Amino acid sequence: MKYWYALFVEHNQEEIVLKHLNLHFDSSVLNAVVPKRVVPEKKNGKIQNVIKKLFPGYVLIYCRLTDEIYYKIKGIPRCYRIVHNGNNFNKEECILEPQEIEPIIKLFGDRDILEFSKVHLVNSKVIVTSGPLKGLEGIIKKVDSRKNRAKIVLNFLGNEKLVDVGVEIIH
Repeated sequence: MKYWYALFVEHNQEEIVLKHLNLHFDSSVLNAVVPKRVVPEKKNGKIQNVIKKLFPGYVLIYCRLTDEIYYKIKGIPRCYRIVHNGNNFNKEECILEPQEIEPIIKLFGDRDILEFSKVHLVNSKVIVTSGPLKGLEGIIKKVDSRKNRAKIVLNFLGNEKLVDVGVEIIH
């Protein structure tokens, strides 16, 4: 059975590790993704949409982790280790918990970039009319209408992470 795992990789080397994984493994054996998000940023007085990593330093993989796959992954440059919960490596302790990975899968679907959602604010209540956050209003903690950003909470590797994502505010 296939499960989701997180690889801890060298900072800013996620794309290189992703390329190595795609070279070493067929997509029927292992799928790898570096989740990204689009956020608006103001530079030189102009607002630009910038693509940022959702979890810097991590690559997510979906596979049936065998010894052969494990040792191939260990040989990939700039990949430190498969994240696990115990002191010693154990395949079962590496599997990402369903309550952690399922909201992330819902957000991204078959894409690797989290695009803008259209948001309507009514009396401090957030209503998502379209986009990846539709149906996931419960994870939205705050909306900054001035910056066109929303703060969402994702559980990742046992920690709650507050992440900024871009939104389009509908008035």
